[in-house]
Amino acid sequence: MTIKPLTLTVALLFTASLAAAQDPTPLLTRKPVDQLIAVIKSDASHKDKADACRQLAVVGGKDAVPALAAMLPDEKLNHVARYALETIPDASAEAALLDALSKLNGRPLVGVIGSLGVRKDAQAVKPLSGLLAAADPEVAQAAARALGSIGADDAAKAIQKALPKTAPGNQLAFCEGLFRCAETMSAKGQSKPALALYDELRAMKGLPHQVRAGATRGAILAAGKNALGLLKDSLASSDYIVFAAAVRAALEMPAPDVTPTLLGVLPRLRPDQQVVVIGALGKRGDASALPTLFAKAREGDKGVRLAAVRAVAEIGKPAAVPELVGLMANADREIAPAAQEALASVPGAEADAAVLDMLKSSEAGKRVTGIDLIGRRRMTASTPALFKAANDADPAVRAAAFKRLGELGAGSDVRPMLALLLGAKEARDRDAAEQATSAICVRQPQPDASVELVLTVLGSAQPAQKAALLRVLGAVGGGKALEAVRSAGGDSNPEVKGAALRALAAWKTPDAAPTLLTLAKDTSDPTDKLICLRGYFGWAANADLPADRRLAMCQEAAGLAQSADEKKLLLGALGSIKTVEAVALVTPYLDDAATKEEASAAVVSIAQELLQGDQAAPAAAKLIEPLQKVAQATTNEDLAKRAKAQLQQAQAKAGAKAE
Repeated sequence: MTIKPLTLTVALLFTASLAAAQDPTPLLTRKPVDQLIAVIKSDASHKDKADACRQLAVVGGKDAVPALAAMLPDEKLNHVARYALETIPDASAEAALLDALSKLNGRPLVGVIGSLGVRKDAQAVKPLSGLLAAADPEVAQAAARALGSIGADDAAKAIQKALPKTAPGNQLAFCEGLFRCAETMSAKGQSKPALALYDELRAMKGLPHQVRAGATRGAILAAGKNALGLLKDSLASSDYIVFAAAVRAALEMPAPDVTPTLLGVLPRLRPDQQVVVIGALGKRGDASALPTLFAKAREGDKGVRLAAVRAVAEIGKPAAVPELVGLMANADREIAPAAQEALASVPGAEADAAVLDMLKSSEAGKRVTGIDLIGRRRMTASTPALFKAANDADPAVRAAAFKRLGELGAGSDVRPMLALLLGAKEARDRDAAEQATSAICVRQPQPDASVELVLTVLGSAQPAQKAALLRVLGAVGGGKALEAVRSAGGDSNPEVKGAALRALAAWKTPDAAPTLLTLAKDTSDPTDKLICLRGYFGWAANADLPADRRLAMCQEAAGLAQSADEKKLLLGALGSIKTVEAVALVTPYLDDAATKEEASAAVVSIAQELLQGDQAAPAAAKLIEPLQKVAQATTNEDLAKRAKAQLQQAQAKAGAKAE
């Protein structure tokens, strides 16, 4: 809970200064110091003065102090002036800040107090001590924090003296000041006075719970040779705040004797406390805790058992593997999955070997679990075992193997995956092999190599397998794949032809569109035609393509759209093209009862965009007649209302243009 603003501030300032020295920016090199001082003394803008202060924070010296000090009463510029004064390496900067203490109030005063803390000015201890009794709580609290940042013995004594008498609302800030003092003392090797401060805070009644927690933690860490005893006593406390703080301190103590201390108190703790201590043992990563954790994981309170399983995994030593494997067979529905989760995270060859052993089990469920763990552990070297499992007698095992092969397979696995696909006797195995093969091929940095392998077996494949291979080619894409799928679009086998058409309709690049149009023209099958047009008009509606190209596509294919479904595909594409030419193509469909609603929606969608902005007037006149037709044709009340409103806009804009 201890806050260290000084450390953070200094680090940030050092980083900024270093960056400026290595790579000066225009902000830091624009003006020399005398000109920067002139800016902040002038009637320049707030921004210019702020920029000048930021530059003076890097390059300013004693000569800049008077001008910066004069800005301290300004609430808008106080912070940037202090930013510069905090970094100027001259005693005059501290003197200016000290002088301002008696002249300011409110937020500017609070800021100056904080800056004195940043500079760790020992001369500020006395005047800051006097402000601990200030009526303004923000001032009193800032003084306590600043004294804490200074961290001197007399600063600590001043806060200690004032703490019992301060208002309740100030207590937390005063305690924070003492924490800062104690940490500064500890950093200087003054553990005895630091421990005295922590002990005083621990003994005081009525302070916020975070103070008790912070004081307990700090006292344990500062206690030196007595730390383990204090840790043990705190772990036995009936006050949960103290107990939890002790556990937190144990995580920060590198001493090897901490683990035996935690293990020693474990039997005497309540289950909820045991869970916390066990979590700490896991985070400490000390393998000497494993025997106790194994015992806790086997029996007892459910929450304790689950915590022990997680801690065993966190320690992650080879000795944990057989224990976790055994727990995976536990009848408890929570313990077994937790053990499996834990084994998935334990590193090392021992855990990998245990997982592979599961694939040798006579129980299909265990083999499936092993395959799942191979995937979760990313055991890419285990693909041979997965290929073997893909031929398992159990369908669930085969399905799991195919899934993991798709996740872990590399380019070298494409050929054996194709063999599995071609040899699959059941449709579900063939589908699983297809998905896995597609996943592997798509992942490759040079997918054309995978395409070549697919093409070598495509011609001799049976229809069902050939259809699957075409879908694989569709997933991979590319010129060679497109050519092969295009050729299959004329296959005499309906299954192969249908797979090819669907692959083309779902193609990832627009170079499939001309083929789809050609096939739509040549086929006499209405279903095949609809598939082709769906893919074709999908690209015509794709906003990633230029509008003029999409319009030309629609114009070329408009005559092919004969059925109601085909016309609706055309209208959907035209509705995405925001031009008056698209409206002209849509308008005739307003007279068709089967398409009037889709046509109405398309006109309204296009008009909504065309009637906006500076270019609305040229289009307005051409929209009047189509919008009038929409208002009369549609039975959708909302659409009719929108069309009438757009019609009024079009008439107004067209009239304005005529005038």
